[in-house]
Amino acid sequence: MADRHLIVTALGGNAISRPDEEGTVEQQFANSRITAHQLHDLIDMGYDIVITHGNGPQIGNALIRNRTAATVNNTKPLPMPSVAASVSGGMGYMIAQTMMNEIYARGSTRIVTSIVTTVIVDRTDPTFEVPTKPIGGLMTVEQAKQAMGAEDWTVKQVRPGMFRRLVPSPRPVEIIETDAIKTLVGAGHLVVACGGGGVPVVRNAQHELEGIHAVVDKDLASALLAVSLDASMLMILSNVDHVSIDFGTPTQQDIEHMTLNQAIQWLEEGQFPAGSMGPKVQGAIYFLQHATSPDAEVRIGPLHHAADVCRGVIGTRITKE
Repeated sequence: MADRHLIVTALGGNAISRPDEEGTVEQQFANSRITAHQLHDLIDMGYDIVITHGNGPQIGNALIRNRTAATVNNTKPLPMPSVAASVSGGMGYMIAQTMMNEIYARGSTRIVTSIVTTVIVDRTDPTFEVPTKPIGGLMTVEQAKQAMGAEDWTVKQVRPGMFRRLVPSPRPVEIIETDAIKTLVGAGHLVVACGGGGVPVVRNAQHELEGIHAVVDKDLASALLAVSLDASMLMILSNVDHVSIDFGTPTQQDIEHMTLNQAIQWLEEGQFPAGSMGPKVQGAIYFLQHATSPDAEVRIGPLHHAADVCRGVIGTRITKE
């Protein structure tokens, strides 16, 4: 599919929910419409795109509703994989609808298809022993203590006096629906996949698939998908203008271009923390190490300048050499 100039475009949380908003459905649709406009600029530039997205705020809120329903209505709570699938479906519907409306407004009739994606993980992944992935909103000290006591949650202080829940985040091993996604892309459809990193599953003793309590990082899943689809570019869109080293210090340096070896070195030196830029750079490294094209690239930059990120006007460009 390389001749189709395919980009796997990974959307960060600000594509749908903004930190300064309540996160209502109306706000999420409004943000999705803005995102669709930005993404269609890539289509106008001659690219096909497969869209992936995070779901940290959404799954966190869904788990709160899940818990509240169990408390108020004595309803048996849904297991986390079912919640992840539900959130992925709802967000996929929203992104697909706003993308199709944008496409129609620009005079085309292409179909956008959203797939609830299942991703195989390794049940022996060390993150099951030490959860690392923050989900949901901020909690006060009192709320965090209550959650640790009543819910047996793992929490982490993310800023003074404020905490977030941590869940396991195993590395993705295989995307079950890869061939279906290939077929849709080959037929000219735009696809939304790997929502929230996909629903994590493992194989049991009977070789059957079953969901597991975890969240797959969307950047790592997007990198795996980009390799599987033989994409020419992995584009990770967030709320940052560049990848930086020595971030937040007087010696901070915004990087416009880095090589694969530099990315590996800086990651090993701890320049990219696990809770922020780390998974993005890890995804970039995986894609470049496994992509078949010597011209494969990764771009990391701001969502609302997606076309300029693609052109190299803003953002960070990561290449094999």
